[in-house]
Amino acid sequence: MAGVNKVILLGNLGMDPEIMTLESGVKMARLRLATNEYYKGKDGENVEKTEWHQVVLWRNRAELAEKFLSKGRTVYIEGRLRTRQWQDKEGNQRYTTEIIGDVINFIGGRPDQDGATRQSGSEAPSDPPAPDTPPEEDDLPF
Repeated sequence: MAGVNKVILLGNLGMDPEIMTLESGVKMARLRLATNEYYKGKDGENVEKTEWHQVVLWRNRAELAEKFLSKGRTVYIEGRLRTRQWQDKEGNQRYTTEIIGDVINFIGGRPDQDGATRQSGSEAPSDPPAPDTPPEEDDLPF
């Protein structure tokens, strides 16, 4: 039986995207996205909990992030979880879990240099996954 690996996030960028171009010419963007949860604590006081997410965008999506995204921008992301592991300089095994963004929508406008808000479109390019990501399964159980 096949599993489902789907993440949907709506949040605000905590910093400008980090953009890198690999030796192969493929562009990659790393985003730090904050999502907030609100609830009442045991004492009846309102509580806000912020969760931070690492998002990775490849190719066209990375180019869109470079062009349109900046700290504070509200973004809708659909993607899948990926956990990577590596050894640090001391030989310790390290792990990180990231969201590989497949769909990105820009919510609201982005501020122009004069402070006005300009609307930008949403984009969900359909380029193939990055070379280091496994291909998606075509055999669905339904």
